[in-house]
Amino acid sequence: MVTKTIDAITLKKAFIAGAMRIESKKEYINELNVFPVPDGDTGTNMTLTIQAAVNEVKQLDNPSVSDIAKAISSGSLRGARGNSGVILSQLFRGFSKEIREHDELNAEVMAKALTRGAQTAYKAVMKPKEGTILTVAKAAATKATELAATTDDIIYLSEEVLKYMEEVLLQTPDMLPVLKEAGVVDSGGQGLLEVCKGFHYSLIGKVIVDDKEMVSASPKLVSVSHDEPVDIKFGYCTEFIINLEKKYDEEDETKLKSYLMDIGDSIVVVSDDDIVKIHVHTNNPGDALQKGLSYGSLSRIKIDNMREEHNEKLIKDAEKLAKEQEISKKEEPRKEVGFISVSSGEGMNEIFKGLGVDYIITGGQTMNPSTDDMLKAVESVNADNIFILPNNSNIILTANQTKDIVEDKNIIVIPSRTLTQGIAAIINYIDGSSIEENIERMTEEMTNIKSGQVTYAIRDTIIDGKEIKQGDIMGLDEKRILSVGKDVVEATLDLIGQMVDEDSDLISLYYGEGVTEEEAEELVGLIEDKYPDLEVELNYGGQPIYYYYMSIE
Repeated sequence: MVTKTIDAITLKKAFIAGAMRIESKKEYINELNVFPVPDGDTGTNMTLTIQAAVNEVKQLDNPSVSDIAKAISSGSLRGARGNSGVILSQLFRGFSKEIREHDELNAEVMAKALTRGAQTAYKAVMKPKEGTILTVAKAAATKATELAATTDDIIYLSEEVLKYMEEVLLQTPDMLPVLKEAGVVDSGGQGLLEVCKGFHYSLIGKVIVDDKEMVSASPKLVSVSHDEPVDIKFGYCTEFIINLEKKYDEEDETKLKSYLMDIGDSIVVVSDDDIVKIHVHTNNPGDALQKGLSYGSLSRIKIDNMREEHNEKLIKDAEKLAKEQEISKKEEPRKEVGFISVSSGEGMNEIFKGLGVDYIITGGQTMNPSTDDMLKAVESVNADNIFILPNNSNIILTANQTKDIVEDKNIIVIPSRTLTQGIAAIINYIDGSSIEENIERMTEEMTNIKSGQVTYAIRDTIIDGKEIKQGDIMGLDEKRILSVGKDVVEATLDLIGQMVDEDSDLISLYYGEGVTEEEAEELVGLIEDKYPDLEVELNYGGQPIYYYYMSIE
């Protein structure tokens, strides 16, 4: 049977199914991050972005296509997080503008909507790159346009578009060498493909969105929060029982413990007659389960994503901080200039406050703030001109999107890509100079510093010509992995060695919450011994994930 049109209720169900699909695949998408750092969050950002739109769509009772289009556009725009989320919101924005004039969608309208979505997204990115989500979106539009000229079967069109999107996605490593070297396809393109798969599966009845999914509810994207180690090297708390069916003696227990230590930490192995209770924190719970199966059958399997639990805590802390800031700023008189900064870590927050920042948006790596978070911050700062410091390359698009929405205040986005660039920028703001002079000075001075960071690898890979194993310590500048080692001090010193040059005068070091003050001071001593002519400044940053941030100037 040929399906020629999609009505409003079918569209609503299909859109919700698309959101459900990417939510179920978000961890896989996160793991496609090119760099093996513990902050690959494309899947999470895209999921949160589309979920914000779904929340608005679910509020609609007996909606028209126009109602759904407006809800998708406004919800995704305000909920957009990270570069991938902003691009997704722009795809939805263009798509929605095309469909809102129609009572039903046919093949021709779908093709025009996909085309307008791709065009809108391309325009939103200053320097579009092929081999990204944009390429996959353009492929969908191209194929749909081609098919709409020959068929009115919207199901057939949808199926063929999906096939072509997947084909183009598999070609993205040939378009971006960094993807090929890492052995992955583009994560944003994969996310868009998953959304479209969910949409298609709903149309053909493979996925049923029932009445419960059609009504408004607060989505639970992460587990209930409780205190966990903040420096989460291994993301999954994995527990299970082995019902022994094969030989298992002390030697086998020793081998099992040794294997688990190779893939994780926090190991507990308790043997009792015919069962063995296992507890391990690991990035590969499947490997632990597979090992357990070599001894017998498994029961009482429980796997919790600790990074999501920690993110939930960060979100709650951010909400608390935002409320406190909003209350404190409400009664202040309007001033000429205000500052908003994205920051992560108690120490980094205090540094920015000390430099005159009016409003801290808690976020950065692993938790990119949404456009709505930034709009609330802008609303809370009572100033005519507001400087926003994104301090992360994945947040700049969100800041610019905020700038485009705000009408009653002059928003200036200083495109700081790191926290240390943000510090350099605000230090060089001079009260009394014009806005234009300050923009030029702040932007120039922040790019004069070299930024570095030290973290750990979450998977094996080869990138920048370096073979990296899970658990290795890595030193990165703004674009590349420069050092790889087995120990934090070794990797940090190696990174500094590659960043320092004859013009360097000052090394500013910010230690994270996974580092003690004593350890940081010992490192400073080693740096001073190696570079006696340089001044070394130590600060407490308290940032998660990264052992050290640094700037060299």
